[in-house]
Amino acid sequence: MNSSIETILPQHVAVIMDGNGRWAEQRGFKRSEGHIQGVKTLRALVKAAAQKGIKYMSVYAFSTENWVRPSEEVNHLMDLFAQSLAIYTEELDREGVRLLAIGDLDRLPDASRKELNRSIERTSSNSRLTLIVALSYSSHYEINKAFCMGLEKYYGGDKKDLPCDPYDNPIEPFLNTVGIPNPDLLIRTGGEMRLSNFLLYQMAYTELYFTDTLWPDFDDEKLEEALKEYSQRERRFGTVKTIEG
Repeated sequence: MNSSIETILPQHVAVIMDGNGRWAEQRGFKRSEGHIQGVKTLRALVKAAAQKGIKYMSVYAFSTENWVRPSEEVNHLMDLFAQSLAIYTEELDREGVRLLAIGDLDRLPDASRKELNRSIERTSSNSRLTLIVALSYSSHYEINKAFCMGLEKYYGGDKKDLPCDPYDNPIEPFLNTVGIPNPDLLIRTGGEMRLSNFLLYQMAYTELYFTDTLWPDFDDEKLEEALKEYSQRERRFGTVKTIEG
């Protein structure tokens, strides 16, 4: 691997896995075939990321808005999710991958939630790479829930004055991602150039990388391209560039 990538490797990579349906339609397949291939791509990329030394990977698997898709597609996605966990959890555990999930998980079907909890428990002691799967997730839901939890804690019912300093980030302890570093790099496949309600609070200073490649075609070589571009960017977090000499 290029040494510049090794020295500036992102600690946390977030991924919006877009393009499964279009990939299938371009080949005359059902959309469900694209989702199946998308799972295989994710499995390969998690393994590649762990081998490269990336410590966290967050993937946008299913948004709160996705619940309004046709019931047949939603049911297939939930079944595929449960089946994939049953198939791959043992491999993830052997490779030192810890699985976490964020979102409104109570909306998941019982079978999917049961498999998810089993996989989270099975991999809980691993530390090589943490895979955070966003399910029934949206940033609006997360931030609004955190705000409500913060009000309940800080106001105690009837206080009139703001009980905390906004610059102390009072809602952070209530976010889904508490204890997880913010993403350094976001990769979005499929040609769209938007965040789609994913980790909006956490990605204030995340480097964004957009590619036309559809998710099922995003392989290790494509990941290397994203990491190479990331290694060439200068992250200043709102400050100015320091002029040396």
